[in-house]
Amino acid sequence: MAARTSRNGRAGGEAQPDPLTYRAPALEKGLDILELLSDQSGGLILSQIAQRLGRSVQEVYRVVLSLERRGYVVRQPLDDTFQISLKLFDLASKHPPLRRLLDAARPILHGVAAEVEEAIMLSVLDGCRARVVAVAENPAPIGFRVRIGTQSRLLTKASGRTLLAYQPPNGTWLRDAAVADIRDQDRDTARLLQRVERIAERGYEMVADETLKGITDVSFPIVDVAGVAQAAITMPFLSWVTDNMQLADAVAALGREAAQLCGQIGGQLPTPVLPIPEADLTP
Repeated sequence: MAARTSRNGRAGGEAQPDPLTYRAPALEKGLDILELLSDQSGGLILSQIAQRLGRSVQEVYRVVLSLERRGYVVRQPLDDTFQISLKLFDLASKHPPLRRLLDAARPILHGVAAEVEEAIMLSVLDGCRARVVAVAENPAPIGFRVRIGTQSRLLTKASGRTLLAYQPPNGTWLRDAAVADIRDQDRDTARLLQRVERIAERGYEMVADETLKGITDVSFPIVDVAGVAQAAITMPFLSWVTDNMQLADAVAALGREAAQLCGQIGGQLPTPVLPIPEADLTP
């Protein structure tokens, strides 16, 4: 009798590897190292990496060198610490979901920038920080400039708090990481976390004089079908003497375009509660 075969051509009696127990040790070491370094605000030397992973220096030495050779980690020449590079960000930018989001966002960003005459930027989560992945420059002669690739701590900027406000219920680890990320700063973390809660209640963030004096940052979440923020669209509003666009009108325009972008990824923008109380404009 011929051996019964499965759909993948293997003999029916042949044991299949359990995907939950089948491991590639070298690959897992590399991923452990990348995940460890992604949580560090600074770098780690080789012995610190080994200690924190509970492995010997010999175990991680070749893996770290391979990651360095491939450009996933970089070594700082002054102290021989290793830090995660931007190569993972480069790979993520090529990933179809992010590429689709960027393709959908670019015309919307440029359209609202032209309407309100302000810079408009799109930020996404990058580990426990926010990173700017698209920018529509301010077409006016005077404005605020933001560079693509700019990274910021989640709790210290409007875009980061907006991203944090619309994460799944099991995302408390991200809030913990965001708090840990500002331990070196003299910041009221309890107050910042309260701001995150209020963003979730009212649908967007607006804060004055946090980035620069005279600038009001406004940020809306770009949520998917599950209500999780995949990005934040942010406007640093700068009012100047001959400006015909009032802040309230600019906020409404940004919210309208945010709703359109949410719809393009299958989500629905939370109905914003307007206006924000004066007390909540203080960072």
